[in-house]
Amino acid sequence: EGMALPQRIFPPEKICMDWQQRQRPGPGLLNLGNTCYINVILQCLTYTPPLANYLLSHKHSQSCQQQGFCMMCTMEAHVRKVLCSSASTVLPGAVLRDLKSIGEEFEYGRQENAHEFLRCTLSAMHRACLSARHNLDVSSQETTIVHRIFRGFMKIRVTCLSCQAVVDSYKAFLDVSLDIRAASSLITVLENCMTSKQLDQKECFRCSKCKKTAAASKKVTVHHAPRVLTLCLERADQWTGTKISKFVEYPEYLDLRPYMSDTAGEPLLCSLYAIVVHSGDTCLEGHFFCYTKASNGLWYKMDDESVDNCDIHTVLGQQAYLLFYAR
Repeated sequence: EGMALPQRIFPPEKICMDWQQRQRPGPGLLNLGNTCYINVILQCLTYTPPLANYLLSHKHSQSCQQQGFCMMCTMEAHVRKVLCSSASTVLPGAVLRDLKSIGEEFEYGRQENAHEFLRCTLSAMHRACLSARHNLDVSSQETTIVHRIFRGFMKIRVTCLSCQAVVDSYKAFLDVSLDIRAASSLITVLENCMTSKQLDQKECFRCSKCKKTAAASKKVTVHHAPRVLTLCLERADQWTGTKISKFVEYPEYLDLRPYMSDTAGEPLLCSLYAIVVHSGDTCLEGHFFCYTKASNGLWYKMDDESVDNCDIHTVLGQQAYLLFYAR
């Protein structure tokens, strides 16, 4: 709101949310020593229908002019290898080879965080989409296929408790981190996040209407829901650093409507299609594995090289770390 309309680089109608071909899942991914955090994110992105549909269409590589490493071309080749070849296992060699190009902080052979790798991967893909397009305004830069699929907007409304004046601001996101310390279900966490809260006294609010520093409340809502909503259930206690190893209930189908800026209208249903789980006593070590829903509509546990079918009850019973929902 208040932003200039972008040039439409990737029109919304070109994004297909349903699988365009249905098949069994592809093979597992080789672990070359502490690379499970890479494998789970590659698998979750491979089974993200709108992204997989786009990558399988070759649209990026056919027009790519980038010299050297390109994350979109790398992902396109990887997804094709997983979904279209008969290999028993796949080595994500190009990703491992160019790990520093994806995120400078990653060290090959060291256990890293899957959430951080997801963020860096999406950022690298976004940069790759923009590589041949120069002098674009900010709004146009936000229309890459990555942002069309994963980006949403939060609205932050601050209300002066003295004169009731309202100030709205908007913040883009590609994923949402959630504090799970005081809740046992995702619904409770979301309700807590969207509840109006009085600002701390340290957060000085100077009201532009009554011209004084006043007490104020803040309410956060989802202003624009992404096509794919990625939620991180924060497992590292920010005060103690210890891992929060508790079960937080999450649904297979999530209605975002109650958490929107506009709560009127039809339900805004999202369907769970992938989760990442971390096993281990601390957040600094352990192992990542994931569950994904393949194009045949069935769920599979993907643990590095192994791919085993499972049911939705198993999926919903995990100590989830990352949750992926598609509109």
